[in-house]
Amino acid sequence: MAIDVQESRELKERVVEINRVAKVVKGGRRFSFTALVVIGDEVDRVGLGYGKAREVPLAISKAVDDAKKNLFTVPRHGTTITHEILGRFGAARVLLRPASEGTGVIAGGGVRAVLELAGIRDILAKSLGTTNPINMLKATVQGLQSLRRPDEVAATRGLTISQVLPLGAKPAEEAPAEPAPVEEAGAEATEKSDGEAEDHADA
Repeated sequence: MAIDVQESRELKERVVEINRVAKVVKGGRRFSFTALVVIGDEVDRVGLGYGKAREVPLAISKAVDDAKKNLFTVPRHGTTITHEILGRFGAARVLLRPASEGTGVIAGGGVRAVLELAGIRDILAKSLGTTNPINMLKATVQGLQSLRRPDEVAATRGLTISQVLPLGAKPAEEAPAEPAPVEEAGAEATEKSDGEAEDHADA
């Protein structure tokens, strides 16, 4: 039933970029258009497509058909992603970081289109590499596809979901170990102060 519900959701499309390209032939130049399109249901599915044709509407329709073949489901935790991830493609690197509720989509260009159509409402994104829109979007898609759910990680490690989550027992176990370096630092400070006092006494 879940598959039927997903397929029944209306897919919305957003054109990120249209570019005119020229092919040099014997008689001169032939111009055509390329279209970069993102489609998604604004819930959890999104896809990226690229099309090329002699006319803009045909290029967009080709890109939409290509995007439908590349649809995938994005793991989410509430209105944000499950964990921080760095997507890479070519020279493009896009950092995706979870954000608290009410933050909104802090992203620019085509990255915003991918995240909004994927149903993500709170996220921080930053491009760290090239600004080429095609590579940036592919890096974003690669990062979203690399996300993992807590239940998947728990099953792989043989742990419970509560042990895998950041707000589990790990911070409580690590807390007592923190005062130890402070005491050592204090001991070193007292040793130094004693040494300095002796030096002054010798002087």
